[in-house]
Amino acid sequence: MGKLYLGEFEELVLLTVAHLQGEAYGAAIMQDIQQRTGRMVILSAVHVVLYRLEEKGLVTSVVGGVTAERGGRRKRIFTISAYGITILSEIRQVREELWQLIPKPLRPSTL
Repeated sequence: MGKLYLGEFEELVLLTVAHLQGEAYGAAIMQDIQQRTGRMVILSAVHVVLYRLEEKGLVTSVVGGVTAERGGRRKRIFTISAYGITILSEIRQVREELWQLIPKPLRPSTL
């Protein structure tokens, strides 16, 4: 199998699923990304990415119970898979290696 690549939004969604641990459903993911990035996020775009990540084996999902606040509709809860954690780890390693290649006078002092 070839190397798996993720787009930036896919990576943000996957990181958010990992962060929310058991509370990762479409609206919660959308709100978390908006709050952290200041970007406008469309719920349908989050759902498209979640299903794409599930097809790639990076997340799994289960349908939660019926809740009154959702008018009797169920939430689909997403969880990062072991493969998803591996991919995030590989992405982080590549990004850290790239940051180390930037000459020190150009790097932010927090590194």
